[in-house]
Amino acid sequence: MTFLEFKEQLFDLACFNIYQVYAWQPDFDRNNLTRWVKKGYLVRLRQGYFAFSEYKSKPDYSLYFANRIYRPSYISLHTGLSFYGMIPEAVVQITSVTSLKTGSFNNDFGEYSYKNIKESLMFGYELKPMADNRTTQFATPEKALLDLLYLYPFYDSEQELEELRLDEDYLQADLNKDLLMEYCTKFQNKALDHRVKLLFKTYDL
Repeated sequence: MTFLEFKEQLFDLACFNIYQVYAWQPDFDRNNLTRWVKKGYLVRLRQGYFAFSEYKSKPDYSLYFANRIYRPSYISLHTGLSFYGMIPEAVVQITSVTSLKTGSFNNDFGEYSYKNIKESLMFGYELKPMADNRTTQFATPEKALLDLLYLYPFYDSEQELEELRLDEDYLQADLNKDLLMEYCTKFQNKALDHRVKLLFKTYDL
């Protein structure tokens, strides 16, 4: 099989796993993938997952792949807060939460980090439109903030919360505090309740 035949069949997926290849071509020679990665035609995203190199020059695909190489997951935490303009700095890692075990992957599209939460806490995310009519699962601003306070327990003092440097205009005007409290109740976690109260006090909400 030539790479062009392969590309014609799978290119529109943007990224794919080895099982999708076998579903299409049961006798596919897996060594082809190794060879095409070496030639720069493909990028290995993680074990068994690949993308076409052309997508490196397209916007949003590093985020799009975050959902697809480790499922179920959605983008949250620092990347979510940065996406909404709630924290000032750009985030190097693409951070997600998952009901799978904690994991991380490095590839040509970026550095991917996944933090484990209970399956019952996999809520509060929505599909965001992106390039080429694709969508990416993103935490709402309220859930991204709660996920952070829940998974990083050192945010338990006014000083630590101040060092997050959350955008006060955003918190006052755009954060849905009722939704945040509704989500917080679903966690059923006293330590998180305490941190949310501290957050409200620190930022005068």
